Amino acid sequence: MKRKKAYIYTRVSTTMQVQGFSLDAQEAKIQQYANAFDIEIVKTYQDAGKSGKTMLGRTEFMNMISDIEAEKDKVDYVLVFKLSRFGRNAADTLKSLAIMESHGVNLICVDDGLDSSKDSGKLVITILSAVAEMERENIISQAMEGRRQKARAGQWNGGFAPVGYSLVNGQLQVNHEEAESVKMIFDLFANSDMGTIAIAKHLANLDIKKPIRHNSTLPYFSSSGIARILDNPVYNGKIAFGRRESTRDKISGETKVTQSENYILTDGIHEAIIDDETWKKVRKKREANAHKYKRENPNKGDSIYILSGLIKCPLCHAGLYGNKSIKRNKNKKDEYYKNYYYYACKHRKHVDGHKCTFNKQLKTGNLDHEVLSIISKLVSRPDFARKLQEKINIQVDTSRIDSEIEQYKSLFRQLSATKMNLIQQIDSLNFEDPHFQQKSIDLDMRLNTIYDKLADVERLIETSESKREVILKDKMTADNIYKILVNFASFMDVMEDIDKKRLCQMLIEKVEIYDDKNKAGRWVKAIHFKLPIIEEDLEISLDNSTPVECVALLVKA
Repeated sequence: MKRKKAYIYTRVSTTMQVQGFSLDAQEAKIQQYANAFDIEIVKTYQDAGKSGKTMLGRTEFMNMISDIEAEKDKVDYVLVFKLSRFGRNAADTLKSLAIMESHGVNLICVDDGLDSSKDSGKLVITILSAVAEMERENIISQAMEGRRQKARAGQWNGGFAPVGYSLVNGQLQVNHEEAESVKMIFDLFANSDMGTIAIAKHLANLDIKKPIRHNSTLPYFSSSGIARILDNPVYNGKIAFGRRESTRDKISGETKVTQSENYILTDGIHEAIIDDETWKKVRKKREANAHKYKRENPNKGDSIYILSGLIKCPLCHAGLYGNKSIKRNKNKKDEYYKNYYYYACKHRKHVDGHKCTFNKQLKTGNLDHEVLSIISKLVSRPDFARKLQEKINIQVDTSRIDSEIEQYKSLFRQLSATKMNLIQQIDSLNFEDPHFQQKSIDLDMRLNTIYDKLADVERLIETSESKREVILKDKMTADNIYKILVNFASFMDVMEDIDKKRLCQMLIEKVEIYDDKNKAGRWVKAIHFKLPIIEEDLEISLDNSTPVECVALLVKA
């Protein structure tokens, strides 16, 4: 009988870790169960410190479901310690279970004694999932009421201390060093023409860094972070609770965070950093700006940025992203000048908590043309197709693995013949022979050894055949890439920009550029491809007179 195969899934929150339900403890119990029922464990997926509220936040769980949908290991079961480790949301639990069962995979909850392959097990899983969700919602409701009571009493009710404060015995105390930055932000906004973006730039230029918190590791103040500071009543000595609320769609199960108009706002027991006059002045300006800058972009979404994110900043190595400059005609307020499309470093404005001094705006049309021209020139070289095909053939050469499989099969045939010979010897023993018992024991021992060797060789054959299958699948992918590359120029002439972008995203790992144009007037320094095809420096010419060195590192992502 073929041995059953399974995945193990374990999940633990901080609370459960304390209560003794660690990942190791769960896995040990599950492994014990698998050994008892002769189930082969193929892989273990672990989500540490993850909530069971929804499956979307659990990376390893989603990876496991993807592997099941792809029938990667053709497993029969998913083993979990308890049903609550699989999911606490009834909709998610049953949805995941339906996906698994559509691929012939059942769920076993070891500690609960549940098996979804049995009708009774599936019924109990459905009921317990709903009960677990109700219990979780009840716990959340009780916890939220406790936090509301603390808010009404003016107490800090959980979370990291905001910039400008420290937590001492669970309550807020002014951190005078940090508070200076907060005061500067409020003062600049209230008494100058600076907005949040300008303030973020100003602080970065002064090298004023933001205090590091566990929930934010950005070294500098971002414009969005400054906006949150300006809107937080805690700095005016207030405690606000319930400004944002989460609602879950009953059909899709998705959770959405929305602003709530009915929230608690009360005087806090902590010391204010910002006085009433400054706070009111900032509130007035923030509310005025909310209407002043609420405008629609007249040409939003009218361009596709082919290389967005692929081009890397020569200084901070972050991605360069597509942008559009829109200028209103000063003489005709209802008209705009022709839009200017460009790539620029995402950190250049100093407004997202990072600093970068690469301020150049690279025109999209010019840079797109340069990169695509380099690739077209590269793939049109007479020796490119030959080298590419050679590399593919080397990669997909199955002769060694074929020889290995044949050797294992030959050994299997020899062992099978030995097995049959031993069986015949055992059958032909004369029970009247005075050495019958000892001969029988010796032959049995030899036969058991042969059975062990046959099992080992059978596993080696299966492993080698799986490797051969992977190689042949790679061959199919490489052949498709070969067809695309050798016909690259033709494709570029007829493809829409959106398709060009998809193709570039598929082929290119990253594009390196110089911090300024080189002597030949080029920006591109190197193009790194995602494919393990060519690993050498190539010099190509983009026109008849100007050579450009293109380091074509085709490295698999």
